[in-house]
This record gives sequence, C-alpha cells and structure tokens, in this order.
Amino acid sequence: MHTFVAGAVCAAAVSMAATAMAAKPASRVRAEIPAQYRWDFSPIYANWDAWEAGMREMDQRIDAFARLQGTLKNGPDAVLAAYRAYDEIGQLQYRIYRYPQLQRDTDTRDQNVAGRFQRVGALFAKFDAASAWFTPELLTVPEATMREWLDKTPALKPYRFPILENFRRQAHVLDEKGERLMALASRSNRAPNAIYSELSTSDIKFPTIRLSDGKELTLSPANYQALLSDSTVQADRAAAAAAHVGTYGQTAHTYAAIYEGILQRDWFVARARNFPTTLDAALDENAIPRQVVETLIEVARQGTGPLQRYARLRQRLLGLPSYHLYDQFVPVFRSDKTWPYDEARRQATASIAPLGQGYVQRYEKAIAPGRVDVYENEGKRSGAYNAGVYGVGPYMLLNYNDTRDAMFTFAHEAGHAMHTVLSTEHQPYATADYTIFVAEVASTTNERFLLEHLLKQTTDPKERFLLLQEAVDAIVGTFYTQVLFADFELRAHQLVERDEPVTTEVLNKLYAGLLKEYWGDAITHDEFYQYTWARIPHFFNSPYYVYQYATCFASSAQLFKTMTEGPKAGREAAVKRYLELLSSGGNDQPMKQLQKAGVDLTQRQTVQAVVDQLDELVTRMEAEAAKLQSTAK
Repeated sequence: MHTFVAGAVCAAAVSMAATAMAAKPASRVRAEIPAQYRWDFSPIYANWDAWEAGMREMDQRIDAFARLQGTLKNGPDAVLAAYRAYDEIGQLQYRIYRYPQLQRDTDTRDQNVAGRFQRVGALFAKFDAASAWFTPELLTVPEATMREWLDKTPALKPYRFPILENFRRQAHVLDEKGERLMALASRSNRAPNAIYSELSTSDIKFPTIRLSDGKELTLSPANYQALLSDSTVQADRAAAAAAHVGTYGQTAHTYAAIYEGILQRDWFVARARNFPTTLDAALDENAIPRQVVETLIEVARQGTGPLQRYARLRQRLLGLPSYHLYDQFVPVFRSDKTWPYDEARRQATASIAPLGQGYVQRYEKAIAPGRVDVYENEGKRSGAYNAGVYGVGPYMLLNYNDTRDAMFTFAHEAGHAMHTVLSTEHQPYATADYTIFVAEVASTTNERFLLEHLLKQTTDPKERFLLLQEAVDAIVGTFYTQVLFADFELRAHQLVERDEPVTTEVLNKLYAGLLKEYWGDAITHDEFYQYTWARIPHFFNSPYYVYQYATCFASSAQLFKTMTEGPKAGREAAVKRYLELLSSGGNDQPMKQLQKAGVDLTQRQTVQAVVDQLDELVTRMEAEAAKLQSTAK
C-alpha cells in the first residue's frame, strides 16, 4: 500500500535568458522579499477555509475506509475498491499536510500554523488506527489466491508490486490487534521528532560574536556557513565554530535525552516486528541487504587515505600552522565571483541539456516562480529540501546566499524536484513515491552535470581549481561525512540493543572517536566538535537515512560516467536508462531499479570507485596548484 511520506504550478516557465540578475534582498523580513522568490501556496489550497474543508473530507473518508474492514476476502473487486479508497485518502494527505507544513517552515514562530500542523498529526494518527486492519486482513488471503486475482484483474495492475511486497514482509506484520496498537503508538512515537524540531529551530538562540574587524555577526545557520566559506581569518572561523556548535552543547543533555528516546523507539519497533536489529528493521521495507551498509562503512573506513591527503593539501596551500574542521569550507584560492540566484538558475538549466529537451522543459516548469522559496528570512527553517505535493508538483526550500555552494545546492534540490516530476508523471499514485534509497541519485547527478558545465566555460586556472575543489568537497560531504554519520547512528542504535547507557558523555565520546578514526592526524581535533551529533537533523528525524547519501553518490557517479563517456549510442542508451529510473517511482525494489539502470551496490568496487575518484581528483588538484604557484612566481 502506497503510504504518504512526510518528507506552484505557473502558467508559463520562467525565462532562463535574463541578462539582469536580481541581487539578493538585503531584508530578512519575509514580506519585503519579492513575491517571485517566495512560495505560492494557492495551488495546494486557495485559503485556510479550503484546507479546513480538506480536513473534514479526509475525516469522512477515514470513517468510510474503516467500514471496508472484513471485505477483502470477497474477491479482487473488494481488494481493488479498498486500494482505490486508500489512494484517494493518500492524495488528500499530501495537500492537507503540506499546506501547513510548508508555511510553518517559512516562519517556525507562527503558533497558529503550528497548531494547525498538530491537528494534521492527530488526523493522520486516526487514519493509522482506522487502517491498521488492512494489511493483516490482506495477508489472510492465501498468496496463491492473491496472485490468481492479480493475473485475472487488469485493474489491479497498479497494485501488483505493493501487494506482493506485503507478502514478502509477512513475517513482520502483526495481527490486527498488534497493528492497531502500533498505529495507536505512532503519534507518541513522533513526539521526539517534534521536540527536537522545536528545540533546534523555534527555541534555539544563536549567539552573536565580534569578528576581528570589529563587526558583529549573529550565527544563524546561513550566516555561519557563509562565514566559514568566506572568512580569510582562521581565528574568526574558530570563534564562529566554537560558538555555533557550542550552542547545541549548552543543551546537550536535552538533546541526548531526545536521541535516547528515538533510539529506544526504533528498538521497540524492531523487536515488536520480530527483527533482530534496528538496522534490519530499517532496511527490510525496501529489501536492502544489510551488507550494503556494512560494506559501505568498511570501504570508507579503509579508504580514508585520500580524505586525509586532501586535508593536508589544503593546510599546505592555505598556509595554516594547524588544520581544523572549520577550515574545510574556505576556498584555497579566492574569487570575487558571486552567483546571484537567477544566474545560478540559468547555469543549472543549461547544464542538464544532455538529458534532453523534454527533461529541460519539465525542469523549467518545476523551478518557476512560486515553486522555490529562495532566500533566508526571520524564523525560516534552515537548510534546503524538495517537498512533493501529489497532483500539484514539487516545492523547493532554499536559503540562498549567492555563493558557489548555494548554486550547487539549488542544482541538488532541483534534481530531487525532477525525480518527483517524472515519477508522478509516469506512475500511478500507488507506485509514484520513490524510496529514500534512490532519492539522492537524481540530486547528485545534477550537481555533477553543473560542475562539468561550468568547467567547460572557463579557462581561468583559479576558477578551474575552485570547481575541482567543489567536486572534491562533494565527495567529502556526500560520501565520507555521510558514512561517518551512518557509522555513528549504527553504533548508537547498537548501544540500546545491548542495553548500554546513552548519555551525553557516551554520545560525545562516540562522535569524537569517529572523527579521529576518519580524519586521523590530518586535522587538529577541537573538543567542541564532540557535540556535532546534536545538530544533525537526520539523526532525530529520519534514522538510517544518511547512509543512502553515500550509496546514491556512488550510484550517480557510475551513471554519470556512462551517460557522458564512450560512443554516442552507449551514452544515449545510458540516458534512456537513467530517465527510466527517475520515471519508475516505487514500482520495484530500489536495488533492482538501480541494477536496471546499470548500478550494482552489492559489488564492493562500486563503492571503492568513489574512493578512487577522490584519490584521482586530489592528484589533479595537486598538479593544478603547482601550476598556479609556478605562475605566481
């Protein structure tokens, strides 16, 4: 059964040929930011009255769905009726969830919106309880009988894969009473996530520091990241990092209590559903072999040499007496070039031309005004994401600051948006939702297209070096850092599986130890970084998610290579397979989807290729740096 997962169409596409590029607004007051850079919520609902009507409609549909209990044994028509009713509720869920959720994220301080969003959670919990009977009842039909019904009923075709997946997972489905209890617990199980969100966004007070030039800066997430990449003064970067990360350290005991609750929740669910570990429970839904995670961590751990070599290269080129994690974002060579949002949008659009005109046209529509919330404003959630609204399209959140990194973030999120567009266009609702396991393939592939597009446009050795640095930093951030995160949360979950304590001290020691294992003596280890685990939202909101950034990065690297190298016929065939992957939604197990596209993550060499790629890129950077230094002499 396709389940809604919480994680504006304009009449015309935006012109990508604008010559006058709009400057980043000086104001952080949302109402003063031009409307073209803010979300338009009207395609979801015209107003809150329409949203209230949607809430009432869903409540009625939930009651009607509950009355279908006991009918599935009546045959394929009854199964079809139930699935279609579920689909109608699911499509409605997208709208009633996203309408307050997106508005909450533009101003987390608005308690009226927060209250409405809580009502959505209550209604979803009601649906969970009202539909708890469905899967246990479905599985009372013998699998052979169900296969016969599927073969003889063409209208059931959209549901074939999800139905058979239910039978694959049958050993972990409880009886009706058990499923009802699990459903009733769902709302309380979400409480730690909500608490973390409030503590880390609404209630957090980021400090203001005085920089070496006498200016004061409030270390909001966007300001903090900008300072780390812009400041040439190591002491300023050090002060900012200590103050920003230290903000989480000030309430670390609370964060530890929240995280311990999340770990215990995951262990409860795993045991209740008869899984030996939390990892097995997390991987079973998409039939991911646990060896994928274990091999990923093992290969990355054994392949930290290029990572540490890169750190030493940066230290030497930057001329620093010591090298710290807060030094890894500052460019080795400086450029005055900025990337206003409209220019970044134009470059990103031009870069994906190899994927075909049909892809480009859909892309332009997906990033039109009203579909992207571009700039930071007071109270806005930090970071960036793409949120799909079934039947409406994708909504992208950014906190754009005119940097090269922000441009690549835009390309990343636009890749997600196109994955959503193609999946919903080519799949029925039942299989339109792609899995997390393939979600980062499209985003990281689009980043690579942008990189190569920009490299072709410049002969400036400094700009080329900076772009190569962008590629290397992508591997560091999307592969090594995410594997380190995955390593941390796997070990943290194993603590509760062994009934060991989970305290601030334990989590600090675990995280600090991993930093030393991955970075070795290539960096100076600052004590305050031990609190980093408290500021990683994925640990609290979506456990066992982050490893998929790394597996997706490995997948996208291989896909990009086949789409851009070799004979024309081979490249065209690879592009076709890639677009079929993005269009396949959730119509098969993700490992099989990737294998159809030409990627096999069960093979160690698929992961090792990323380590080798970093090694090769660092070698190229060393050569380019030597040329630049020779020219300078």
